[in-house]
Formats: sequence, C-alpha cells, structure tokens
Amino acid sequence: MTDTAEQAAPQPPLARTRRLSSDVALYRSGAALARRLPQPVGAALTRAISRTAYRLLPERRFITERRLQRVCGPNLEGDALAEAVKASFESYARYWYDGARIGDLDDAEVAAGFTHQGFHHVQEAIDTGTAPILALPHLGGWEWAGTWMARIAGYPVISVVEPLKPARLFDWMVEERRRMGIDIVALGPDAVSALIKSLRAKQVVCLLADRQVGRGGVEVEFFGERTLLPGGPAMLALRTGAAILPTAVYQDGPNHRGVVMPPVPAERQGRLRADVTRVTQDLALALEELIRAAPEQWHLMQSNWASDEEALTRFRQQRRGLDRQPRQDEPSAQQKVSR
Repeated sequence: MTDTAEQAAPQPPLARTRRLSSDVALYRSGAALARRLPQPVGAALTRAISRTAYRLLPERRFITERRLQRVCGPNLEGDALAEAVKASFESYARYWYDGARIGDLDDAEVAAGFTHQGFHHVQEAIDTGTAPILALPHLGGWEWAGTWMARIAGYPVISVVEPLKPARLFDWMVEERRRMGIDIVALGPDAVSALIKSLRAKQVVCLLADRQVGRGGVEVEFFGERTLLPGGPAMLALRTGAAILPTAVYQDGPNHRGVVMPPVPAERQGRLRADVTRVTQDLALALEELIRAAPEQWHLMQSNWASDEEALTRFRQQRRGLDRQPRQDEPSAQQKVSR
C-alpha cells in the first residue's frame, strides 16, 4: 500500500479517539507551560514559535501578504512586506500566549496591563437599558479587554464561539474563558435568543465581525472588494435597539489598549434585509479604520475574498510546479533516459 493510500484510509475508532485525546492534551500542556514560564521567557519562546510558523506555513504567509497589501497598498513589498508578515505571525502567537495565561493573573495584573479610550460609549449604552454589542476584528488581543471588563470594570461579558472538535477541546476552551470572566455561547440556532436575553440583562455582547463563518452572511464592500461579513451584529441591534460599538484591542508594547468607537447608526428605515445590509456596510467601514491603525496585528490568515481563493489556487499550482522541477545538479528525465 502506498503512503497516499495509507493517509486516505479511514482510521479505526480507537486511533481517532487517541488522536483527539492527544490534541486536547497538547492544548492543555501548552496553556500550563505558558502559565508557569516567567513572562520574558514566555515572550521569547512565543517569538521563536512565530518565526518557525512563518517558515513552515507558506499558504498562511501568502494570504497574510495579500491581506497586508490590501490594507497598506501595493507599495508594501520586498523586505518591508516580509517584516510586516513576520510581525503579524508574532502578534498572532502572542494572542495565544496571552490568552493561555490571563486566567491565572490577579486583578492588579489585569488592570495594569490595559488602557482604554472611548469606553464611555459602553456605559452610555448600558444606561439606555440595553447592553451594547462590541463588534471586533480578529486583531490584537480582545480577550484581555473582555477579562478587564468582567473583572475590573464589573461589566458581564458574553461572546459567541464556533464549536470545535473534539467536544472535549471545546468544553475546555469554554471553561478557560469563563475563568477569564467571559461567558460563551456556541454558534448555532440557539445563539440569537441567548444573546437577546443577555443584552436585555445588561450583559455586554462581544462579536467578531470581520469574517463570515459558515453559511449566510451579508455582502458588503470591505477593503475595496465585495465579500461576506456576519450580519449578526446588525440583526441583533435592529431587533433589540442595542448599540453597535466598533471596537479593537491592540497589543501596545507589553500591554493592551482598547479603543471603542461611537455607535454605528442602526435604526429601522425599510425592509429588514436592506437595513441589515446598510448597517453591516457602515460597520465594515468602521472596522477598516480600526484595522488600518495596526494592520500587522490583524490575525486574518484565511481567505476572506473571492480573489483570495483564486490567487491561492494559482499559488498552489506554482508551488507544485516548482516541486516537480529538477534541481540544477539533477539530470532531467530525458537525460536519465539517454543514459
């Protein structure tokens, strides 16, 4: 049996169970290590891991290059582009490192590591009787802000997370966020009703809004090209009257800095679908402004536009072509035959 056939063959149930158990153990072990290491050592290890990922993940590197040029313009190229991509990988690795250790930090450490601007928009929204929706990009380290809001500012926080497999891994990650003070609801048919109850109970809802996951979505223009973004924030706001506050949390040196923008207008003007599209488009423009402030911290390393998929297909074809080309010191197939 060939290697390809062996890889394609279905694994027996026991083998799958062992692999899933090892995945859970790997995440748990990594989180435990992050908590035990002194912060300078952990930060240095995180940087080393990010550089390794940069070398070993060419497709992620390619998509990150496209994303940075989309935000910064095509003049970002050469060494400057390479350094920006490395900074993006490092920022993403730091996001995981900070997320692993924040649950074990005391309140004084959480407070010392966070500054903010525009936070009065959150209190103003709560004063209306309905908590706000914080709409965020995958940028920086939003979980630090969520922990600060719940443990220091005293605002209960809830977020939506796509279910992970295996279920044990998802349950563990939910429990980790609860240790931070963040409640989690799984993405699914019951999520909307749960979030509506939370908003009316003055629990701040945090939603990542820069990438559509699964089916649905609203077509808008985002960084110069049409794509799908989640319609959930707009739908919730239109149904409940909750304010949508575009928000970003930046890695600011060794600390974090939260920025809350004024609410996106979200009043009913016509048909619901048209209103959802209009509000989502306005939100997309606000997210662009937040992302442009630190594009290297935008952790969007997957295809997000139709042109990304087309470019990624060409990239894969080119790589396969290079892999098939003989090395300069290796005879070609024709030369081998002539010998």
